[in-house]
Amino acid sequence: MTDQLTATRTPAASLAPAALTSLLFGSLLPMLSFFMINVSLPAIGADLHASAGELQLIVGAYGIAVATLLVVAGRLGDGYGRRRLLLGGLAGFVVASVICAFAPSVWVLLIARVIQGASAAAVTPQVLASITSLMTGEHRARGMALFGVANGISAALGQILGGVLVDANPFGLGWRSIFVVLALGGLLALIAIAASVPDTKAAAAHRVDLVGAALLAVTLVLLLLPLTEGRALHWPLWTWLSLAAVVPAVGLLAWHQRRTERAGHAPLIPPSVLQHRAMRIGLLMAVGFFTSFGGFMFVFALATQAGAHMTALEGGLSLLPLAIGFLITCIWGPALQRRYGVAMVVWGWTIQAGGYVLLAAAALALWPDVTVLKLALPMLVIGFGGGLVMIPLIGVVVSQVPPAQAGLGSGILLTSQQTCLALGAATVGTAFLALANTPWGHGGALAGTALALAAVAILMAPITNQLRRP
Repeated sequence: MTDQLTATRTPAASLAPAALTSLLFGSLLPMLSFFMINVSLPAIGADLHASAGELQLIVGAYGIAVATLLVVAGRLGDGYGRRRLLLGGLAGFVVASVICAFAPSVWVLLIARVIQGASAAAVTPQVLASITSLMTGEHRARGMALFGVANGISAALGQILGGVLVDANPFGLGWRSIFVVLALGGLLALIAIAASVPDTKAAAAHRVDLVGAALLAVTLVLLLLPLTEGRALHWPLWTWLSLAAVVPAVGLLAWHQRRTERAGHAPLIPPSVLQHRAMRIGLLMAVGFFTSFGGFMFVFALATQAGAHMTALEGGLSLLPLAIGFLITCIWGPALQRRYGVAMVVWGWTIQAGGYVLLAAAALALWPDVTVLKLALPMLVIGFGGGLVMIPLIGVVVSQVPPAQAGLGSGILLTSQQTCLALGAATVGTAFLALANTPWGHGGALAGTALALAAVAILMAPITNQLRRP
């Protein structure tokens, strides 16, 4: 998707600080949009009379749109110009954010979130490709590291900023102020990138696999829609039929991808890349981490506000220690990765599991009298461990894939990232809501969810360790 294709211009040693800063700021917006919304879900539900399933869809619809179109947008940027696609994506993001900000109903908000996700899908691959094609050597490595830092921090920062905005209620906008800020941020990024970032394109661009993208979208909808709506609707027949249809849909997608690659074209998810052992292990790692992380961030926002009756600001500030943990790994992570490689990720899984256990203990012992300070230690540990996994994940895996396929590999991992963030909100969120409506209550449901995520992290550690072996 990015560096597997050669740019038509000779790469410069580095980018001007203003250009790199503009690109990194633009890359923040898709992740901020995904996570800022979590902390405002209770307010949206009250204002628009949305059900829990509809709130899950507000998160999931965005993720599905991004995941489906991420690789497609990367290929379009290769062929038609990355700067052009980046500016177009940001323009669409601004318009969709404005529609979200003034949505009169939950269904208008859902449609606007799909448009916002489709626009965001055009941003991330162009940022990565621009850094790859316009920078070389240590400058490129530094740019990619900063991209990883920006994405890692934006996850926790998004919910903190969302909490601040909802609680401050500027101009009486409440949760709508989040989308106003996203629109202003998108407009600022658009102006800055238009003024500072040169255009690049690939020397030979591949045909876009629109059929593969459509099949992926259908598969994700068949999977995520019944998972998000089934519990609230008491699992009617259509939900089971939809889940059963996922199997043939996956089979059809796999058949189309193999057929497309044999014909000499570029499929959305190249089977030849998935033949590499490192990529298969990396996909398992991505599924484990991003499904857990996306689900946890969704669940934590609901538990702290609906269950512990925190304000949106308090719920957001509860994530500040998690953000600090990410920041620590951002500072020391690159040096640790160079020295310890895969072992760093294995430690991350173990530390993160410990953080989830601490959170479960706090929820069981203190609920509902939890505060920002009482949750600080487990959240710090979760953030520190999660950073050790998330920040180097793509780099560690892709480094073990042949260089000619490294760009395709990173594209597959980025697609799985967005897919699994949405999948986490659907699956982990559904399990939490089911438990919360039992005598366990929100505190017991949060503890149970945290212990389940700890178990996932423990299982992921030996799987990750397989990357050390040939």
